[in-house]
Amino acid sequence: MIMFFLVGLLVHVIFFISIFDIYFTSPLVHGMAPQVSPLPPPASRLLLVVADGLRADSLYKPDANGSTRAPYLRSVMEETGSWGVSHTRVPTESRPGHVALIAGFYEDVSAVAKGWKENPVEFDSVFNESRHTWCWGSPDILPMFAKGASGDHVYTYTYPAEREDFASTDASRLDTWVFDEVKSFLQSARENSSLMSSLQKDQNVFFLHLLGIDTNGHAHRPMSQEYLENIRLVDSGVKELVSMVEDIFDNDGRTAYVFTSDHGMTNWGSHGAGHPSETLTPLLVWGAGVHTAQRVTEPQKYSDGYLQEWQLEGLRRVDVNQADIAPLMSSLIGVPIPLNSVGVLPLQYLNNSDQFKAESMYSNAIQILEQFKVKMAQKKETTLSFLFTPYQFGTLTDLVRSYSLLPLGKCFGYFALVTFGIELLVVSFFHRAMLTVGLAVLSLWPLLSGLYSKAKVRQGVACSSLLVWSLAPSPLMCTNLKGLDSKKYGRTVCAYVPTSTHSSLQLKQGLPLLNQIISWTTLGSSLFVPLLSSTRLFHRLLSIFLSLTATYLLLSTGSEALFPPVLSWLMFVWINIEQEAMLSQGISGRQELSTFDFSENIDITKIRQLKLDDIRRSYFFVSFSLVTLFDPASVYCFLTVFNPFIMGGLMMWKVIIPFIIVMCTFETIQVSTQLSSRSLWEAVEMSPYSPTHYFYHYLVLLSFSLYPSFLHFLQHFFFLVQDYGSWLDIGTSISHYVIVMSMTIFLMLLSLMTHILTSRRVSLWRTRKMHFP
Repeated sequence: MIMFFLVGLLVHVIFFISIFDIYFTSPLVHGMAPQVSPLPPPASRLLLVVADGLRADSLYKPDANGSTRAPYLRSVMEETGSWGVSHTRVPTESRPGHVALIAGFYEDVSAVAKGWKENPVEFDSVFNESRHTWCWGSPDILPMFAKGASGDHVYTYTYPAEREDFASTDASRLDTWVFDEVKSFLQSARENSSLMSSLQKDQNVFFLHLLGIDTNGHAHRPMSQEYLENIRLVDSGVKELVSMVEDIFDNDGRTAYVFTSDHGMTNWGSHGAGHPSETLTPLLVWGAGVHTAQRVTEPQKYSDGYLQEWQLEGLRRVDVNQADIAPLMSSLIGVPIPLNSVGVLPLQYLNNSDQFKAESMYSNAIQILEQFKVKMAQKKETTLSFLFTPYQFGTLTDLVRSYSLLPLGKCFGYFALVTFGIELLVVSFFHRAMLTVGLAVLSLWPLLSGLYSKAKVRQGVACSSLLVWSLAPSPLMCTNLKGLDSKKYGRTVCAYVPTSTHSSLQLKQGLPLLNQIISWTTLGSSLFVPLLSSTRLFHRLLSIFLSLTATYLLLSTGSEALFPPVLSWLMFVWINIEQEAMLSQGISGRQELSTFDFSENIDITKIRQLKLDDIRRSYFFVSFSLVTLFDPASVYCFLTVFNPFIMGGLMMWKVIIPFIIVMCTFETIQVSTQLSSRSLWEAVEMSPYSPTHYFYHYLVLLSFSLYPSFLHFLQHFFFLVQDYGSWLDIGTSISHYVIVMSMTIFLMLLSLMTHILTSRRVSLWRTRKMHFP
């Protein structure tokens, strides 16, 4: 048995690691020759402004009064420049977005093992190809381009990381800091001849990273006054900065300007997925070498309705992919296109001769072709053709013989039921509403079975209550913390903390220190406090559920906080049903966990059907508990300063909490029914010629959900993994496979943890023994 588990664990670990070795390796290649147009460029310098987290509609769409929020940038679109929509790709995060903008490729998947701030591999960028680049902005973005640059010609100026606080009174001060620093830099150049000499040279880049809009969007949502006012501040800052740049270079007409965003943001203040509000970002280009505004009278080719909504039907719109901006910037200032760029030069933005456009396009095509040649050479060197042999299919004759004595009707019914459940879970990865089918079946199961009269109503009502979460939109029950009724929940500390935290953040007073201490203390003690309670079944489970629900409440943003209580209620109903089933089949149960003996010999035939039902229900509940909300606002009770690793860890713990609730219930039922894995294996080790042997062999495989369930489940996503198509398609398929592959190991470790959590007790003090005369 131990060898079986070790071999199974080894196989799963090998398959798990193989995915990273096959898919999570960098596709970038090196050794290509740089390509640049031989003709002189139209611009000597480039000013790149990236407004982090700015949605296209937030900039382009007029307000309720019909006026624009960004009058200067609107005048650029209508008079001096060209505009369009930059289409980003998932993950719509700051790092991949900036890599696409400045390096011209969509960040490779190997970055997952390197974190947010470190380059997974060295790559070329517009900054690296420039003569000098000066950068101002966030410490999370700028260092990665300075670190990857060859030489010391990329200069970065960042503010302290502590300023990136979601609870800040006004996050727009981050953008104000950037504008002030750039102004001081340009003013100092008038008195510094060496700096002025460097500025006067060609192929220079100035990069401004503005994080205020993104931070205000996370803290207050994109429709808030703070977010919209931050756009006005950026607009006025860009206007003043352009005037200052033109003045310091004596209006020589050799400066090109690019204004864009790395990603957008959803209405509830998050980003990372592929919703249009996250992938549609603004792009404005003007200055040297760029077409001025082009008036059109005929309908344009875009059918998304945005032109009418933004009142821009009369201005030519030129959309691009985000990676296309890198070759555009390179062509404007005459530097080689980044070696790893996959972007295609958008000719509609260039205002130059046909010969210059042709040479630029030719350089772009050769640059992409060079990558193909190097990649092909690497493939030929690392591929051994003689190792590829046709797959040898074996026969199943000996297996159809092994199980010839099984009751075929019953086996077919089990197989059909398990297959249906697995198919349902597979589809639910793409359409969460499909979980409604499983919940509906579970709610009707007691009525259809006719066995458990006392639990019929409770089972149906509990499962019906969970239907709310399976049918809810992706941001589960999206309501603010103010949606919690403080009068109703004011009796508990963990309900008071989110309410008071929300009020404090609304008043821009920051995160109260007391609330932060309470939140971290509650989180740290959530797995220890239950160990202090009695090991009696009801007392221990209630302690576990309350401790975890308190933590989940602190990580909730609204009505989703009701999910653990409803799920816990359903778990107690499940336990009640199993107890009634034991009584109906003549199996006596005990009420205290500490008195159960896992090695006790019992008659397994009386509870085999009960065990199979347990496995199916627990498997469904564990999978259903994946329904949760990923929202940065979920962690505001713990911290508001941006820290991706701590925030990610807290949200992962939020996902794990429903798993623990379900697994503790399953552990309780396994103990209360006195069915242990050892008993099952003893049944399997009976005479190999006995019909009972084959039945229990099949029962073991179903009970552990290791072969027919997880491997069938895994098989689906193995064949759904694809190495072609968009980054979104590839990334999604790999993510699904990794999630399912890790499920087996995760549940094994979680089972061990829940066993300790439900059966162990810690005594902080001992009762003194009293002696009486």
